Amino acid sequence: MLAGISGASAHVGVSPDKTTANSYALLTFAIPHGCAESATTKVAITLPPELDDAQPTVNPNWTAAKVTEKLAAPKKLADGSSITKRTSQIVYTAKAPLSPELRDALVLSVKLPDAAGKTLYFPTLQSCEVGRVDWSQVPAPGQDAHALKSPAPSLTVTAPAAATEADGHGAHGAEPAGSSPAARASATNDDGGQARSWAGLVAGVGGLVLGGIALLRSRKPAPAK
Repeated sequence: MLAGISGASAHVGVSPDKTTANSYALLTFAIPHGCAESATTKVAITLPPELDDAQPTVNPNWTAAKVTEKLAAPKKLADGSSITKRTSQIVYTAKAPLSPELRDALVLSVKLPDAAGKTLYFPTLQSCEVGRVDWSQVPAPGQDAHALKSPAPSLTVTAPAAATEADGHGAHGAEPAGSSPAARASATNDDGGQARSWAGLVAGVGGLVLGGIALLRSRKPAPAK
C-alpha cells in the first residue's frame, strides 16, 4: 500500500482551488521530481480544447510563455464575440535546472467551461537535462486512471451549488430576528430612553417626598409662649 501511495504522489498532477462550472480557478501543477536522477529544465502544459486561454502566475524560478494555435473555424464566445485562435500550451522554462530532489509548483489561472461533469485533461511534457517524461496518458472508458504509468493531470468540472447554499443566505445562514444593525441600534436607543424615563420618575418621586415633608413642617403649630 505504501508503494502505491508513493507512486501516486510521484505523478505530475493538478490541484484546482475550485472546479465549479463557468468560474475562474487557479490550477496548481506540482512538479515533485525530475526525470529519474536528472534535473527538470522545462514543463509544457497543454490546455484541453474546452479552454481558450490561461494566465500563467509568475514564478521567480521560471519564465513562462504562451503557445497559440489557429482554429479550424472561428469560435463564438458567450458574449457574442468570436475568436480565430486560442492558447494551446503554456511553457515554463527553468532559470536554473530544478534538482530531482526538490519540488516546485506552477500555477495557471483559467475560466472553466460551462460543462458540469466534464473531465479536463492537461497533457504535460516534463523535459530534463537528460531525458523527459510525457504525462499524457488518458484512461479509456471504464479504466482506472491510477493504473496508468504516466497519467495526464486532470480535473472534473462540477455543477454550481444552489444559491442559498453557496452564499449562506439559506435558513441556517439567516440572521436571527432583532440581530440586524438597525435592530441592535433601535434596542440600544430604547434602552437609553427607558433608563432616562426611570431616572426622571425617581427624581419626580423624590421631589414629591421632599415637598410633602416641607408642607408638613409649615403646618406644624407654633409653640405656646
